[in-house]
Amino acid sequence: MKNLVIRLREIKDVYDFVGIVTSYTGDIDIVSGRYRVNAKSIMGIFALDLTQPLDLEIYGDDPDSVTDKLSRFLA
Repeated sequence: MKNLVIRLREIKDVYDFVGIVTSYTGDIDIVSGRYRVNAKSIMGIFALDLTQPLDLEIYGDDPDSVTDKLSRFLA
């Protein structure tokens, strides 16, 4: 598992982020406070408080393959 802290500041950021993570075959979760959602779910992400940094948990065999693509979202 790999952990990152990200920011999704605009609606376009959410759509771009989901477009990137859906290509990853492993599981990715976003944690915000007590809430955990599937990072591949646009509706789940919009249910979170996007004014705060989000904890990203990447599971699978090669988390670095998606981490490089997410660099612009790092907090």
